[in-house]
Amino acid sequence: MFLTELQKEEKEAFLELALLMAKVDGNISVYEHPVIVKYQKEMDLGDYSFKGMAIDEILKVFKNERSKNIVLTEILQLVYSDGIVHEKEKESIRLIKDHFGFDSTKYNNFKDWVLGIKELANYPEHD
Repeated sequence: MFLTELQKEEKEAFLELALLMAKVDGNISVYEHPVIVKYQKEMDLGDYSFKGMAIDEILKVFKNERSKNIVLTEILQLVYSDGIVHEKEKESIRLIKDHFGFDSTKYNNFKDWVLGIKELANYPEHD
């Protein structure tokens, strides 16, 4: 949604983070894979070759508040896309939250917003 605002280095780091998060529970779900593909298209990185960067290395790339907000929002969308949040995903989210310096209130606001968007997207249309 906001990924086009990131700088090229941030886009690549975000894609690395997204793949890492999708695989952290052992496999990429059928819900997570299309989200990764959508990210690649949105950031014009369809031919990006994953490097397998470590999470600490990835998180250092994001320096300004706007980029950190974008990353957290998009990663939460990915994690909640399959409706199941595994313990390893929770641990990784905590690591991101702590590294970026988000307090519980700010984090919960982002999480609630993402869950609200997900619910709205799944809401049936009426004629």
